[in-house]
Amino acid sequence: MEVYVDDEAKLTLHGLQQHYVKLKETEKNRKLLELLDLLEFNQVVIFVKSVQRCGALHQLLSEQNFPSIAIHRQMPQEERLARYQAFKDFQKRILVATDLFGRGMDIERVNIVFNYDMPEDSDSYLHRVARAGRFGTKGLAITFVSDETDAKTLNSVQDRFDISITELPDTIDVSTYIEGRTN
Repeated sequence: MEVYVDDEAKLTLHGLQQHYVKLKETEKNRKLLELLDLLEFNQVVIFVKSVQRCGALHQLLSEQNFPSIAIHRQMPQEERLARYQAFKDFQKRILVATDLFGRGMDIERVNIVFNYDMPEDSDSYLHRVARAGRFGTKGLAITFVSDETDAKTLNSVQDRFDISITELPDTIDVSTYIEGRTN
């Protein structure tokens, strides 16, 4: 049986700059804060695997003076929509979310997506990272790999979509992931 990936999915992934960071689970917070300080961005979406992690990471970011907002499935629909609208209206620059947010949300200013926790499968990866670089713009996706299961998922993403996801380099040219910017 052959699985065909639609052309739009391939185009989405091939237009994105995609990297991974190999690290221990306990190093994720420090690395995320370091990268948020280092990288230039319009808006960022950070995907996590659970409601609990969503709340905890949002709290950490707020304590570190990063303007974040959280969206997860245990919030009432009205609250989720209000927070989505606030993010879309650029009232906050960082969104921490579960996979609930991964599908169908289009926000033009998002140019970086972090997979703080590895998605469960290649479909979820596609839906998450496709939040960056929408509307034909550039984007950057950074995935944290903290164990063997994460590494296997990353390999399956690369195989399925025929892409190469490389280790995050020490420096990234801002013009490669933000539209209209030069180094």
